[in-house]
Amino acid sequence: MTRDEAIETLTSAGQAEDEVFPLLEAAIACAIHDYPFRDPEPVRTLAAAAAERLAERMGGESPDDALAETMASDLRLNGDLIHYDSPGNTDVIDVADTRRGLSAALSVFYLDAARRAGVKAQGVDFPGHFLLRVETPEGPVALDPFSQGRLVLPSELTRRALRAGLTPHVADRLDVLMAPVTDRQALIRLQNVLFSRAIRAADYEGAERSALRRALLDPEDHRPWLDVAAAREKQGSLAGALEALARARTVDDPMEITRQMSVDRVRLQLN
Repeated sequence: MTRDEAIETLTSAGQAEDEVFPLLEAAIACAIHDYPFRDPEPVRTLAAAAAERLAERMGGESPDDALAETMASDLRLNGDLIHYDSPGNTDVIDVADTRRGLSAALSVFYLDAARRAGVKAQGVDFPGHFLLRVETPEGPVALDPFSQGRLVLPSELTRRALRAGLTPHVADRLDVLMAPVTDRQALIRLQNVLFSRAIRAADYEGAERSALRRALLDPEDHRPWLDVAAAREKQGSLAGALEALARARTVDDPMEITRQMSVDRVRLQLN
């Protein structure tokens, strides 16, 4: 798959309804968009094996236990504590090879397997650490893909929320802490991680690519185009920055004044 083909896949995914969002294929396209001409078949093979094994386990185990045991024990997917900042930890093709990654990348495989096997699971955009919400007969529970899919108790969720800077009256609300997100939002969370890392490393080309992927995945959100513009401006591509700002202006939202200020700032540099 080429980078242009990846863009076509992401554009199509962005136009899909949330209920049929192609999470796995979109995640593959994100990886190829960053580093093209790689073989994505190991990702699909791993995903198919995960779904098959999870379906087998569902007969005698609770949904959360079956999901955690399938992904962490049977398929050895786990967080990478030793090389936490490695770029491969955010890339599903590399994760399929090493079986190590960040929580947001591992969650792609968890969520895809759950969808195929009929397990009700959704991502949780928890502050600083992506989690999973799994529906069980006793109620929803939180799993941590980074820590072998282990159960995260409500008391620990509150402690994590407080450490992340949430106020006590918010950190005590499990309905807020475990609010589910769509598969689209889960994949966008991963692109946000990539964008933040690229900006810190002054890798503005990488930042532009990750922001562009967010824009394609969620065409109704103007904010990714602002990040594309900022990354292009850092590279000295002022005409490209203006083009991205113009794209942002086509999205109807209350931030028109902010975008116009950005346009004016870049235009001043061109004059």
